[in-house]
Amino acid sequence: MPKPYPREFRDDVVRVARGRESGVTIEHIATDFGVHPMTLQKWLQRAAVDDGIKPGQSRTESAELRESRKRVRLLEQENEVLRRAAAYLSQANLPKRFYPLVKELAVDRIPVAVACRVLKLSCQPYYRWLANPITPSEVEGAYRANALFDAHKDDPEFGHRLLADEAREAGEAMADRTAWRICRDNAWWSAFGKKRGRNAKTPGPAVHDDLCTVTDEKGRVRHVFSAKAANQLWLTDISEHKTAEGKLYLCAVKDVFSNRIVGYSIDSRMKSRLAVSAIENAVAMRGEVGGCVVHSNRGSQFRSRKFLRALARHRLVGSMGRVVSCGDNAAMESFFSLLQKNVLNRRSWATREELRIAIVTWIERTYHRRQRQRQRQRQRQRQRQRQRQRQRQRQRQRQRQRQRRLGRLTPIEFEAIMNTPAERAA
Repeated sequence: MPKPYPREFRDDVVRVARGRESGVTIEHIATDFGVHPMTLQKWLQRAAVDDGIKPGQSRTESAELRESRKRVRLLEQENEVLRRAAAYLSQANLPKRFYPLVKELAVDRIPVAVACRVLKLSCQPYYRWLANPITPSEVEGAYRANALFDAHKDDPEFGHRLLADEAREAGEAMADRTAWRICRDNAWWSAFGKKRGRNAKTPGPAVHDDLCTVTDEKGRVRHVFSAKAANQLWLTDISEHKTAEGKLYLCAVKDVFSNRIVGYSIDSRMKSRLAVSAIENAVAMRGEVGGCVVHSNRGSQFRSRKFLRALARHRLVGSMGRVVSCGDNAAMESFFSLLQKNVLNRRSWATREELRIAIVTWIERTYHRRQRQRQRQRQRQRQRQRQRQRQRQRQRQRQRQRQRRLGRLTPIEFEAIMNTPAERAA
């Protein structure tokens, strides 16, 4: 069964097909985007139904019907939880502990999340109670926290060292570092301490190691962006572009093996879901990608929990570069440079929709399938620049080597040539 195309990709193809110029057929659009003409016709029919042009059940109505059924099932479960809780609380001379009730409901196929939400409980403490009762270390930590709290309440100007001394005198022995950790977790700071802001001005710590660095014979550390096969190393980054309506953000995922953009997502807001959507689209286009390294910078979108869960769900390996170092992701920056020169700098853009169609068309039509001619033009331009700027010859040589690595083939042609022997062998 063929892999389904991502929703965002289908919508972009439909936009391009609807806004095509006179003389451009559906077959031309389908060939440019690498889909079958009949598939594009079905997408157009589905979009016409969704927009109300043709009769039929739209995707919005189908989604509303599924949501209604889901809501009815959820209400039935919540009603069952309330009924069982009322019967449980009406019993006399019994301890009122809700965790056993949640466990009984889970046996009757009532989700734990639903039961905890109705009973106004947290799921994480319930699972801790279910796995293991209160440990002696937690009891000891509670006694230490109480001693520190009493000392802090009596003398709010004391720091963690003086609070630890007071707690030791009260009979709760602990190290100064332990007292600092407890005070930090509970925000028990000295009244004379420095004010602490909530938002950090510098990027946070990396959640992954840098897996794209190597050390040469002279001990110098440098980045190597190369792969021997597809789906071994992906690069990702986010760029912003201005329009008259506001900014438009693009998150792209690039396969180093063929320089192909295997997934991308475009939105008006730079949230974590932008990076997650790009990864999900890339996985949908490539299939099984377990073990692939995804290299990015230390942006908050790539350090978010949603992005980390997406990597773990598809068994991808994360990698991060240093802070404020574009060279740690130079191969991805080169793609954004081409996009800037070929699309964004051509003219001003009035709407986000207009710029979105231009970006998608350039990626799918020009960058993936017509890049050889553009590479030749860039080669002639670099030759003229090399005559004027001899002192930048080494840097230009590195850039030309990255351009020539595919043998003057487009990413689609390179993957087709390299993947054919592997498919025959399988």
